[in-house]
Amino acid sequence: MSVSPETVSVLETEVESAALSSHDRVVLQAREPQRSDAVPQVADDAGALLQQLVTAERAVRDPAVAGRELAFMGHLQQLVYRQLIERPDLRDQVFAAIPPDLRGAADLNIAASADLYLFGPRRVKELPAWRIVTAAPMNDLLRYYREAEAEFGVPWYYLAAINLVETRMGRIRGESYAGAQGPMQFMPKTWDMYGEGDINDTHDAILAAGRYLSAAGAPEKLEKAIWMYNHDNEYVDAVMKYAEVMRADPSAFRGYYGWQVYFVMANGTLLLPVGWSKD
Repeated sequence: MSVSPETVSVLETEVESAALSSHDRVVLQAREPQRSDAVPQVADDAGALLQQLVTAERAVRDPAVAGRELAFMGHLQQLVYRQLIERPDLRDQVFAAIPPDLRGAADLNIAASADLYLFGPRRVKELPAWRIVTAAPMNDLLRYYREAEAEFGVPWYYLAAINLVETRMGRIRGESYAGAQGPMQFMPKTWDMYGEGDINDTHDAILAAGRYLSAAGAPEKLEKAIWMYNHDNEYVDAVMKYAEVMRADPSAFRGYYGWQVYFVMANGTLLLPVGWSKD
C-alpha cells in the first residue's frame, strides 16, 4: 500500500493529538476495578490502530504510568503488533505515520513478532500441559538479570528478551513440547550441567541462563550463544531484536513485562490468562 507524503504528514499530526484522548480512554478502562483483567480491544482500521500503537508505546515509557494501567498498556502494545502481523493490509499505512522517536522500536518489535509468528508451532490441535502463573515482580526480575550480568557478563536485556520469548517472564509453568522446563526453559540434562538450585525458581533459572550463555561464548559471541540456547534462526533474531529495543531504552522492559500468554492453534489464537491450567 503506498501512502503519499501529504497523507503521512496529516496522519502524524492527527495521531499525536488523538493519542492524548485515546490514552485518557484507555486509562479509564485500566483503572476501573471491574476491568482490571480486561483484554484490550484492538482496532481494525489503520488510523485507530496507529493511535493505539502510539498510546501504548508512550505509556510504557512513562514512569508515571504504573500498576493496572501499565499492565493494560503493555497488553495493548502486544496485541497491536499481533494485529499488524495478521493484517498486512493495515501495516504500511500505520508504519508510514509512526512518529520518528518511536519508529526504531516499532520496526524491531514488528520484525521480532513476525519471527515468533514463524517460529511458533502450527496446526496444533491440543493445548499444552501448562499452567499460567503470575510473573515475578518487575523489580525482582530486573535485579536477577543484573545479578547475572554482573557475574557472567551477559547484558541484562538479552536475559530479559529470552525470558520474554520463552515464558512471557515466567508466566508459563510446565514442559515445552521438547521437554524444557522452568522460567528460562532448560532441558533437564542442560540444567544438570549449568543450573544451581531449582529449575522452576526464577532467580536460579535466570542465573543459570547467564552461566550457560557465558559458556557458549557470550558476551563476545552473543548471537552464537543464543543460537546454542535455541537452535532456531527466527528465535535468535527475535531475541536479538527485543534485546536491542531494551538496550536503546531500558524502560521498554516495562511494556514487555505486561505481555500475556497467547497460544496459536489450528483453529485460532487463544489467550491463556493467569490461573489457566489444562488440568
